[in-house]
Amino acid sequence: MRTKAESDSEEAEKRIRDIRRATRRQYSAEEKIRIVIAGLRGEDSIAVSRKEGINQNLYYRWSKDFLEAGKKRLAGRHRAGSDRRRGQRDPGAGASAQGAGGRADDRKSPA
Repeated sequence: MRTKAESDSEEAEKRIRDIRRATRRQYSAEEKIRIVIAGLRGEDSIAVSRKEGINQNLYYRWSKDFLEAGKKRLAGRHRAGSDRRRGQRDPGAGASAQGAGGRADDRKSPA
């Protein structure tokens, strides 16, 4: 059976964990980007983590997410950009534009 001191100690630790959980720092997207870019510029990731007061694992997770998002964005932009350069239209966009009669500039005036 637990003594009163042990149960009080466990209860106090539980309250401390709850308070820390409730007051955990929330970082905005801009702050995360600033921190990750500081590491990408060549500053030591450990130094960045310590300076910002974050765990190294959190820094590495943000860095990984940042780089993956960049890869996806560049891959998406590259495909769309290359189609435009060749003069090809997006298959979904052409149907709606032609169904509505196209632009006024494309219509021929009766002569």
